Amino acid sequence: MISPADMLLFAEVVREESFTRAAHKLGITKQTVSERIGKLEEKLGVRLLERTTRRLRVTGTGATYYEHCSAIAARVEEANNEVQQRQAEPTGLLRVSSPMLYGRKFLAPVVSAYLARHSQVRVELVLADRRAHLIEDGMDVAIHIGPLDDSALVSRKLGEGPYHFVASPRFLARHGTPSPRELRSARCIGFTPFDTWEAEGVKTRIDPVLTVNDLELACEAAIAGVGIARVPDILSQEAIRDGRLKVLFGPGPAMTRAIHVVYPSRRNLPPKVRFFVDALSTLTTPSPPRRRASRLKRT
Repeated sequence: MISPADMLLFAEVVREESFTRAAHKLGITKQTVSERIGKLEEKLGVRLLERTTRRLRVTGTGATYYEHCSAIAARVEEANNEVQQRQAEPTGLLRVSSPMLYGRKFLAPVVSAYLARHSQVRVELVLADRRAHLIEDGMDVAIHIGPLDDSALVSRKLGEGPYHFVASPRFLARHGTPSPRELRSARCIGFTPFDTWEAEGVKTRIDPVLTVNDLELACEAAIAGVGIARVPDILSQEAIRDGRLKVLFGPGPAMTRAIHVVYPSRRNLPPKVRFFVDALSTLTTPSPPRRRASRLKRT
């Protein structure tokens, strides 16, 4: 069987009109070039080149064969250039997983700017309040909030999201402002029936009057006067600013949760992932500056 590599070598020899120059260009010895061309001619059963001590001449059959070999070499170069170009420019489908709140608050401008810059890529954005498993779920990139539980993943920290204990002025006027130890018996809005909250260093297991699995609903319930909620600053800041909510146990946040973008590997990282991770790092603002909240007087 004729080796395609030997066909490409023959095309290079003809282009350079020299075994020596072809050998130098390809990084092999002149002897190797001569032996491989000789074996190629032997397999074909024809004479491709006429050799003298002073010059190299292509035979008639060799000229015809060169046209075919040259066309193959051009296709190989075209294929290599296309692959390298694809490696430089994002292409294909990028699948991104994110918690719903983060996705709604931050990802729209990032994705819009990313798609505007890279016309050959498409994005599938999956918002779900469960932690994505990249490989099993077929995701390229995921936003994780909170501790990372898979050390095999590559991660880049985007920032931190502060949380505050909040309640409406109407609720506080009716029920008073509890101390951290009094949270156990206070009317609270939790995410499980067995939530444990920590305020000013005191850990307390609460007994929620309302249990929900959505942070926005928890914030709205707090505004409505249902009880005390622990919600992200990005949800509560506007209501705090206009007086619909008050911060308890200030001035610092109740807790902060780290925000990371994670992806499977740094090795041979596809451009669509690399450019998107860079876009996340430069265009998102995971948490606004922390405000100083005045401590409420307990009654």
